[in-house]
Amino acid sequence: MKKRKKIYTSMNPQKLVIIAAIILWLKTVIVSLIGFSFHIQSAADILLILLNPIGSLCLILSACFLFRKRFNKTIFILINVLITGLLYADLLYYRFYTDFVTVPILFQFKNVGGLGPSTLELMSFWDLLLFADLFVIILLALKGNKTVSIQKSFMKKFVLTGIGLFVITAGLALLKSPYLFSTAYDREQMVKSIGPFNYHLFDISYAAFSPLKKVLATETDTIAAVSYTEAKEDKETTAEGIAKGKNVVLISMESTQNFVINQKVNGEEITPFLNNLIENSYYFNSIYDQTAQGKTSDSEFMIDTSLYPLPSGSVFVRKPSNVFNALPKILKENGHYYSAVLHGNDATFWNRENMYAELGYDRFFSKADYEVNEENSVNYGLKDIPFFEQSADYIAELPQPFYTRFITLTNHFPFLLDEEDQYIAEAATTQDVVNRYVTTVRYQDEAIKVLFDRFKEMGLYENTVFVLYGDHYGISEKYEDGLLELLNLEPSPVNHVELQKVPVIIHVPGQEGEVFSNIGGEVDIRPTLLSLLGITNVDTPSFGHNLMSRDPDQPVIFRDGSFVTEKFIYINNVCYEKDSGNEAKEGTCEPYLEKVRDELNMSDEILNGDLLRFLDL
Repeated sequence: MKKRKKIYTSMNPQKLVIIAAIILWLKTVIVSLIGFSFHIQSAADILLILLNPIGSLCLILSACFLFRKRFNKTIFILINVLITGLLYADLLYYRFYTDFVTVPILFQFKNVGGLGPSTLELMSFWDLLLFADLFVIILLALKGNKTVSIQKSFMKKFVLTGIGLFVITAGLALLKSPYLFSTAYDREQMVKSIGPFNYHLFDISYAAFSPLKKVLATETDTIAAVSYTEAKEDKETTAEGIAKGKNVVLISMESTQNFVINQKVNGEEITPFLNNLIENSYYFNSIYDQTAQGKTSDSEFMIDTSLYPLPSGSVFVRKPSNVFNALPKILKENGHYYSAVLHGNDATFWNRENMYAELGYDRFFSKADYEVNEENSVNYGLKDIPFFEQSADYIAELPQPFYTRFITLTNHFPFLLDEEDQYIAEAATTQDVVNRYVTTVRYQDEAIKVLFDRFKEMGLYENTVFVLYGDHYGISEKYEDGLLELLNLEPSPVNHVELQKVPVIIHVPGQEGEVFSNIGGEVDIRPTLLSLLGITNVDTPSFGHNLMSRDPDQPVIFRDGSFVTEKFIYINNVCYEKDSGNEAKEGTCEPYLEKVRDELNMSDEILNGDLLRFLDL
């Protein structure tokens, strides 16, 4: 017993705090360099990654002695557990989304697809090493009394060291990236520059003060937003007004990436119906996924409003009481359209039941309106074929003209499907997720064929324009190796971005097909559709462009500040030539970056300030 007491007394609280700080620093640096797969551009990045955790860790650990001036072991243990837990939560989230957790995501976590069904897939045996030190730290801390004295000189030095390193890190980060805090939506750059713990502190502060932006917003801010978006002009096209007065059907194709179009696996087409439909449709083959953390809800929002999604969280969850001039309202005013959404999931998912009312929809058919049982469901809910079959009965009763959106479900991560529903064999890559994805996309394709057949049977097909679009990527970066294997491509930043393309198909019965290779994004779908319907007098802020006449030099902007033009790709703060895949000359992408910042910040001001409430809508 005496020997044990001697061992304990040699481990004074000062040493214990220093050891914990060093271990937590090492874990943070290792996770940052290996787990987060940061794109290192210079020695300055390495320096910041090494420096940025130290200051914040010193300040956080000081909570175990600062307020009572005695070493509180309970608080000390709790800090070690919470920091390790936070680091691991960030790691798991990053593995699937290649992104970082934000405060709004915590309040809408039930809507975050993928993590629930796939948590075990995201874990690794080596993750246990992240927690190994906790047992030693806890054992050492629990020995002796609950609280012990700690030297005042040590407390002062420890806290001042933390403050000093915190200030130095922030200064170095700003020297390297002057727009760091004004472009906080670039979360990788933020975490790389100021560290995960400082990032979370900044994120909490940003979320806490965000509501004030609506309180402080004025009509002058709205005028500035309207003036900015009115400055853009789209050329007229020969297709303008060809769908005037027709019913409008949007089909949201869950997790569908453009590579599946005209792609074969084992000699069989993945999307035979869509391939055939494209021959008599307007097919846009260079449209990029612009969604952020709101995923499917973000795509819905962009198409209905032509505004960008929020950098963190979903507009559907965070801004459901805002005023919007969305497609349902526009079509009602310009053609007396009846609007409805049909979805075989819970009405509360992504807060749809409240948001749809604000967007102006007349009716929302959700899970409660369908016959859903174990046999006709898989993964996240009702299978696509029974969903379309049951939905047809509701469509037949809608007043015409109508504007409707079908939201499919089956092709959702982790891409599960009963054997009897598989119309194609799985692929044979090294990634099971990619192999299963092929079967669920093929099933979705068959389901869409069923819907088109039902429209023809109901006599609605000829008088309807169909807009089919992939809502967001399906294969995340974690599983991209299997996708590259399937397509026989080499891993590269350019190939990664090019795989983020989603198909957009606009089918107007009786019109000849045409392929458009103009680059664009989901924010551009609304003005394209309105042009086809002959509605060009919409007076409301919009960041979209008509895909049929879009300027190829106009960048397609992503929510993290990356962008694509006809010739260049800007990702991870590096500019690449699209054709060669090589890094472009320094400064090549600079002329576009100001526009990217302006558009994203302007869109955020519209949403956070609820600026459209000042317009006469």
